[in-house]
Amino acid sequence: MSDQINQRRRHFFGAAAATVATAQLSFSTLANAQSMVAGATSTTAAGFTGIKQIDAGVLNIGYAEVGPANGQPVILLHGWPYDIHSFVDVAPLLAAAGHRVIIPHLRGHGSTRFLSADALRNAQQSAVAQDIIALMDALRIPSAVIAGFDWGARTACIMAALWPERCKALVSVSGYLMTNLAAAKKPLPPKAEFDWWYQFYFTTERGVEGYTKYRREFAELIWKTASPKWQFDAATFNRSAASFDNADYVAIVIHNYRWRLGLADGERKYDALERRLAGLPVIGIPTITMEGDANGAPFLPPTLYRDKFSGKYEHRNITGGIGHNLPQEAPQAFADAVLAVTKL
Repeated sequence: MSDQINQRRRHFFGAAAATVATAQLSFSTLANAQSMVAGATSTTAAGFTGIKQIDAGVLNIGYAEVGPANGQPVILLHGWPYDIHSFVDVAPLLAAAGHRVIIPHLRGHGSTRFLSADALRNAQQSAVAQDIIALMDALRIPSAVIAGFDWGARTACIMAALWPERCKALVSVSGYLMTNLAAAKKPLPPKAEFDWWYQFYFTTERGVEGYTKYRREFAELIWKTASPKWQFDAATFNRSAASFDNADYVAIVIHNYRWRLGLADGERKYDALERRLAGLPVIGIPTITMEGDANGAPFLPPTLYRDKFSGKYEHRNITGGIGHNLPQEAPQAFADAVLAVTKL
């Protein structure tokens, strides 16, 4: 789940308040949309097929692509412990509306690989955001609508804050997500710490061994906890869980949660970016934030981050028992937000 919620819980419970506050289309319709771009990814009952690969920055990134090649680009960013199939029902809706839709596997997931065996398996926030900028460069995409949830929403917010010229608009589930390491080191009230039990588990070698062995069982538990009313089936879960077999998956997840607690170092080349993010910069591009009415993960009401968005802005509460994986649980609502955000 996303890093910034930890800091936002501090605000919510009054510890470090200043820091955090500042801080279905048919498949035939989809086929028509896809026919406009050669080699496009397709969706079937098994999910995205025809995954593409491209060298971008320090990675060879695997990504799905649907929609016309000359359409307005939209980049959809998944969270943890999920994968690109969180958007399997969103992508065809956007493609049918004329958008070129790019859905990358984040580092450590699916078919995304490091180009160097010696590269640090680093999951600090600015590194992941830089990956998506590198992907845009590799695909020659000057700017795009950026939308995501969990790790993906954090990445989207960082891109919007640091590279607004590359981001036409933003859709972010659970609002303004960014990590301030100094604030993250401060203890939370017991209930808030309890909500983040797994990050403490990951600080131990037992946690590394356990996560390596039980990564699928772990993910299924998080899915059920974060989306208590989502009745997903085994096929849906297994489709995404295949992405967790990436050789770097455990290392990336462990590094992310250790880094956010100050227990793992990042890379010096990202220091300047992290210094900017530590100030929790305001986002000025058009933004829609969203929240499901049955999100079992920690989150804050939008009033506590409203002042972090200085441009055109709207918040949408999605009802109907919608949990943390909002794009997969409410694909039409998520697609509607992406289509609306550039028209605010």
